[in-house]
Amino acid sequence: MHEEQAAALPVSTRPATAAAAFLYCSIRDYVCDMKILVIEDDQEAADYLLKAFREAGHNPDHAADGLSGLHMAQSNSYDVLIVDRMLPKLDGLTALQELRSEGDQTPALILSALGQVDDRVKGLRSGGDDYLTKPYAFSELLARVEVLARRVKPEEAEMQLRVGDLELDRLSREVRRGGNKILLQPREFRLLEYLMQNAGKVVTRTMLLEEVWDYHFDPQTNVIDVHISRLRSKIDKDFDTAMLQTVRGAGYILKAPAEA
Repeated sequence: MHEEQAAALPVSTRPATAAAAFLYCSIRDYVCDMKILVIEDDQEAADYLLKAFREAGHNPDHAADGLSGLHMAQSNSYDVLIVDRMLPKLDGLTALQELRSEGDQTPALILSALGQVDDRVKGLRSGGDDYLTKPYAFSELLARVEVLARRVKPEEAEMQLRVGDLELDRLSREVRRGGNKILLQPREFRLLEYLMQNAGKVVTRTMLLEEVWDYHFDPQTNVIDVHISRLRSKIDKDFDTAMLQTVRGAGYILKAPAEA
C-alpha cells in the first residue's frame, strides 16, 4: 500500500455504519451502495480498498487472481469492476477481454503501475472504461468509480432484450419465443426481464428478492418458487429445450437453447 493512498482517504469523515453511510451519501450526493469487485493480488492493497469502499457505503468483493476474478464477474452482477493489470493465473486485460467477448459490459477501471500512453491505450482497448496509474489517491479512485456507476448500463438502455429465440420488448411489454406471443403477469415480466439482463449467469434467490420484489430480507415464503414455476411453464412450454434452469444450491440461470 502506498502512503499517498492512505493519506488521501479522510477516514474520519467517512461513515462507520450502513445507516450513516446512507445519510452521508444522500447529503453529499454520492453514488452509494455499489456492488464492486476488486481484483487485486496484493493482499495489503486489497484490504485497504475493501475497508475504504465499505466506509464509503459500498459493498466490495475481492478476488486475489485473474481467474477467480473472471469467474466471480461471470457468476455475479456488479456495478463496477476494479481490475489490477498484473495478476497471477490470468492477467487483468485478458480477463476483461474474455468478459467483453461474452457480452458483459460492466464498467471496469484498470489499476496499473504501467502509466505510459501506450499502456493506457492498450488497457482501454482491451475493455477498460477507465485507467488509473499507481500510486493513486483513493479520493480520485472513488470519484472515477462513481462516474462509471452513474453511466447508463447498455442492458438498461436497450428497449428490446433477446436471448436465443426469446424476445422481450420493454415498450410494448410483449414477450415472444420462436415468434409466438407469451402472456405474462407484471411480476413475471419483471422476473423474466431481470433474468434476461443476466442471461448466462447464475441469479441467486437473494438477488431476485432484492431486484424483482424489492425485499431486502427473506420473507420465508415460496414466492420465488411459485413465480419461477409459472414463468418456466410459459416460456419453455412446447419447446424441446428448456431455457430457465435451476442450479441446485445456487439459484437460477437463463440460457439460450444452444447453451442450455
